[in-house]
Amino acid sequence: MDSIVSLCKRRGFIFQSSEIYGGFGSTYDYGPVGVELKNNVKRAWWRAVVQERDDMVGLDSSILMHPEVWVASGHVAHFHDPLVDCRQCRRRFRVDTLADGSRKAFFNDQWLPIRDNRCPVCQEGQLTEPRQFNMMFKTFVGPVEEEAATAYLRPETAQGIFVNFKNVLDTMSCKLPFGIAQIGKAFRNEIVTGNFIFRTREFEQMEIEFFVPPGTDEEWHQRWIEDRLAWYTRYGIAPSHLRLREHEKQELAHYAKRCVDIEYEFPIGWSEIEGIANRTQYDLQQHARHSGQRLDYFDPYTEQHIVPYVIEPSSGVDRLVLAFLVEAYHEEEVRGRIRRVLRFHKDLAPYKVAVFPLLANRPELVALAKEIAAELRPRWMTVYDDTAAIGKLYRRQDELGTPYGITVDVETLTDHAVTVRDRDTMEQIRVPREKLVEVLRERLD
Repeated sequence: MDSIVSLCKRRGFIFQSSEIYGGFGSTYDYGPVGVELKNNVKRAWWRAVVQERDDMVGLDSSILMHPEVWVASGHVAHFHDPLVDCRQCRRRFRVDTLADGSRKAFFNDQWLPIRDNRCPVCQEGQLTEPRQFNMMFKTFVGPVEEEAATAYLRPETAQGIFVNFKNVLDTMSCKLPFGIAQIGKAFRNEIVTGNFIFRTREFEQMEIEFFVPPGTDEEWHQRWIEDRLAWYTRYGIAPSHLRLREHEKQELAHYAKRCVDIEYEFPIGWSEIEGIANRTQYDLQQHARHSGQRLDYFDPYTEQHIVPYVIEPSSGVDRLVLAFLVEAYHEEEVRGRIRRVLRFHKDLAPYKVAVFPLLANRPELVALAKEIAAELRPRWMTVYDDTAAIGKLYRRQDELGTPYGITVDVETLTDHAVTVRDRDTMEQIRVPREKLVEVLRERLD
């Protein structure tokens, strides 16, 4: 993990937020390269769940919503974590009480057993009594901070979908089963954060609410588990680095009939990257009850009003970015030196092509290299670089995960060909300039 964090800072993937002021805890900024990777992850997800399907539409709902939304959803009453502190080392933990009465504390993305009410880390200090801690960020709308103006930063994007169920149904002529997909920011005042971008208070979610007829929910739930697992292998994650974890009955959310996590083997251990839940009819029924609006589906064939069951695949963009970074990262020895390379799937790579002049002090090579880069940019994300010797330029692009490097050399002036270097194999081939787009299209499209 230290190697990943170091590379992310050095190569412009991810920076600590507000770093010039000493940083702000558990918040991160995506740099020029990182924002391309993050956007590519989101595009790949959207392509798979919206563009390639005929039963899904998109939505982009507001972060600020009517406060009654969170009363109806159960977040005001249930979105709490028990919090304890160690009197000795001052560490803070989220705690959970098991069915047998024993307790465990959440620390560094692991659950540690609590024995004799002692701190599970320092093993000396006594723990305070648990107190309930609501994880929603509270804010105020308008100039006066009074209770009537209380609002919340949404802790999940799902409720924006549920409260728009009728709007989507009325405007898009959807028929069951159908889904609504959304990508957006969410905020949780987590007690314990850490492990880089894995657990933060501000994060981005990719969520689907898939509405199905009652009685078909278990079948659809299983189908979505299989579909989502296949998506990760499609984009380069080894099946051996993925596993499914079934939630035990006592850990299910108050709305869930069943929930299965897709976990990835991070350097910190196996951890969740996506949860796929059967949310039953809970949310639509709750919002219908609190709002007084009908939130059901009229089946024209049976002439019945149906409250659908909901299957929810939900993943965190930031966790997926970290998983794809970890999966892509490789170190190998080449001619006595360590080569670090990010072997991203071509669709996820921040830059697809890098173009270099072999000699930066030859104006005719620089001009030609810039011309080629300009020709490629409308087709692929392309970067031009002449700030170092060619060997260093290759290593830099390897660490950025760029699949192909194009070198313009002295011979190019006479044979009108360029050298194309493969990121993974480091093999180089000579390609006529007029065929360069065709060769790259075969490899990148």
